[in-house]
Amino acid sequence: MDELLRDFLTETSENLDLVDAELVRFEQEPNNGQILGNIFRLVHTIKGTCGFLGLSRLEALTHAAETLMGKFRDGMAVTADAVTLILSTLDRIKTILEGLEAAQQEPDGSDDDLIDRLGRVARGESAAPGRAEDRRNEHDRRGGDDRRGEAGEKSAGEASDKPANHSIRVNVDTLDYLMTTVSELVLTRNQLLEIVRQHEDSDFKAPLQRLSNVTAELQEGVMKTRMQPIGNAWQKLPRVVRDLSADLGKEIELEMHGAETELDRQVLELVKDPLTHLVRNCADHGIESPAERIAAGKPRAGTIRLSACHQGGHIIIEISDDGRGLDTARIKVRALEIGLVNEAEMAAKSDGEISNIIFSPGFSTAAQVTSISGRGVGMDVVRNNIEQIGGTVDLKSVAGAGTSFTIKIPLTLAIVSSLIVEAGGERFAIPQLSVLELVRAAGGGEHRIERIKDTPVLRLRNTLLPLLHLREVLHLGAPDGDNGFVVVTQVGSQIFGIVVDGVFHTEEIVIKPMSSKLRHIATFSGTTILGDGSVIMILDPNGVAQALGRGAQVAAQADARERKQSEEVVREDTVSLLVFRAGSQQPKAVPLSLVTRLEEIDCRRIEVSDGRHLVQYRDQLMPLLRIDTATGLKQDGAQPILVFSANGRSMGLVVDEIVDIVEDKLDIEVASNRPGVLGYAVVKGNTTEIVDVGHFLPQAFEDWFRRRDGAAPAARTVLLVDDSAFFRDLLAPLIKAAGYTVTAVGSAAEALAVLQADARFDLVVTDIEMPDMDGFALAETMRATPASAGIPIIALATMVSADAIERGRAVGFHDFVAKFDRVGLIAAIKEQSADIERAA
Repeated sequence: MDELLRDFLTETSENLDLVDAELVRFEQEPNNGQILGNIFRLVHTIKGTCGFLGLSRLEALTHAAETLMGKFRDGMAVTADAVTLILSTLDRIKTILEGLEAAQQEPDGSDDDLIDRLGRVARGESAAPGRAEDRRNEHDRRGGDDRRGEAGEKSAGEASDKPANHSIRVNVDTLDYLMTTVSELVLTRNQLLEIVRQHEDSDFKAPLQRLSNVTAELQEGVMKTRMQPIGNAWQKLPRVVRDLSADLGKEIELEMHGAETELDRQVLELVKDPLTHLVRNCADHGIESPAERIAAGKPRAGTIRLSACHQGGHIIIEISDDGRGLDTARIKVRALEIGLVNEAEMAAKSDGEISNIIFSPGFSTAAQVTSISGRGVGMDVVRNNIEQIGGTVDLKSVAGAGTSFTIKIPLTLAIVSSLIVEAGGERFAIPQLSVLELVRAAGGGEHRIERIKDTPVLRLRNTLLPLLHLREVLHLGAPDGDNGFVVVTQVGSQIFGIVVDGVFHTEEIVIKPMSSKLRHIATFSGTTILGDGSVIMILDPNGVAQALGRGAQVAAQADARERKQSEEVVREDTVSLLVFRAGSQQPKAVPLSLVTRLEEIDCRRIEVSDGRHLVQYRDQLMPLLRIDTATGLKQDGAQPILVFSANGRSMGLVVDEIVDIVEDKLDIEVASNRPGVLGYAVVKGNTTEIVDVGHFLPQAFEDWFRRRDGAAPAARTVLLVDDSAFFRDLLAPLIKAAGYTVTAVGSAAEALAVLQADARFDLVVTDIEMPDMDGFALAETMRATPASAGIPIIALATMVSADAIERGRAVGFHDFVAKFDRVGLIAAIKEQSADIERAA
């Protein structure tokens, strides 16, 4: 029998047994997403394997079952009849497998009855069979049982001739136990050898030497049972690529290098499926059709390259193709469609971060579901499986040149190289696979621990890393200040630092399983015995990373702000703009940070009441406004809408087309007297209308800028200071609409002149970045002047860094607000006004 077919029969039989048990559990717990995910992945794996082995009957049957389970995953109710139908499908699959094992080809027969019923249930229809079909199914079931019984009696004398019994599968736990036992034997042998060395004339010397030799041979033998060439995991891939080439109408060549590279059998089993998924994705999504490749000046045939090598106690596996690369534009659109990120978050992502969205659960850019792709199952499984064994996946893609995935995994899960550290007087082992470097942190040194919003971070080569104190994570007491050693650690794409009290050395350790009472603690992955006999815990970097929480987000945001500050030479008036068309072909734009969401509303949902257009949006009525009379609502299809939200209410601005999101220096060169338009600016080479969103918000809700409790704000005077006419025109109407009297000036010098003229102001709102005298200098001068020393100051900034916050506190700023955060600015002004009222 073909080796591939033998492996398929063995693995599929095991998977079907698991699916049987999981389905029964799922029927009892229909809301358990984890069980459903397990079932879905098992059936998906069986179906995929059937496809590349050319088992069309099994592929069609499993595809129909998978479609029904996909409906369960999407929220369809789980009924006993539906589960019974899937169990019947599994019985049919087992019967086909018996025939396949006996004849080495699929038995003749039709499964249209089951496929039809599975399809009807997936569509929400009744699938109850008629009496004749019931009798036929019962006859088939009994016949199958009889045939299995006859085969079993034939269970006893000819079993050894059956192809599936030519090999034996040993549980990995058994091999782990053998490895652990051999390690104990080695430790005992070493102790005995030390005793004999102290007694030269011992009669135990000769037999102990023999015992030592046998122990060494046994250790080597056990290691050999665990170490396998990675080529064993690649055996199916040539067939996979060949069949995919035929199915997709492509010409693909597969290159494999380093197949002799050995690694632990347990690791090998865990990387088989991820490798298959990646190769299939390279063929399906990466390699272009022959016509496309020729048009792009490439060879007619595409190439997928698979390589493996040892590197520092790790295995590095690379899967690459010379195809089209990732379509980041399509990834953006799809991620926004399914709500993975919003527009503002997407605009802040780099190309590399956008590419990594493909690892999100359920994400797929395929236009339709096929037997190859489209269900969003695969890439998230790849990352999860690799990270579960302490590995990492790195993705690189170049448009038009191809994509490469680099997997870094441990050589073995039994013996690993670890860094021994100390925290709170206890020693712990950290697997070196996750350790990038060691840093000594000291207050006056190059590397110092800083705090942002009470979150510790390490400034390392112009990058801010979130930190965890191991003492705090393990509840071993409070940290001893901000000095110590920082173990820079990587888990997946996340890099963070673990602060420890001391670092000892690296040591090859044997991983021993945790006590059953401790296995629920995610922070530890096992225990080990050091050379001096000490028993210590092994830290699990994945579990430690879970304690990062808010700290990682704070550090990432601060790092992103600082990176953006360093990259932007000219930041004045440089903003992210959403460009669109409405009423004419001339482009219009609004600041992207003001837009909550981009929506496409079904025109049939738009209602008209008292002359106003409304739509039910997120369980509320949302008014729809038009920029001008030339902007019309579509009569059918999808109507693009810009949604602006605050304080639980939303307003929709009707547009004709979303054009682009751009980053540009905004300079309004021509002002406008037309309501709703601030003026005109050149954006990416095009004359563009800058829309005043503040003009439309009160049209949707008259009290949009008033207090949520309905009380009118006390009459307060605000001095707005900004050298940009654009921002003055943008913010002054906003503050006025909130009930305040506003005086706007264009420089810090003008502001000081107004204040010195005995004009009384309750608040000052000032930009930080201004020529001649910036906001910091203005605040220092105000604080030094008795007449203005007590006036609260709110600072406006495009980006707020940690250093800026500290300096702002020193000069007397009361609050920091992002320039385009209208809601935040009004909230800050109201808060300071409330403080003034309380003080009065």
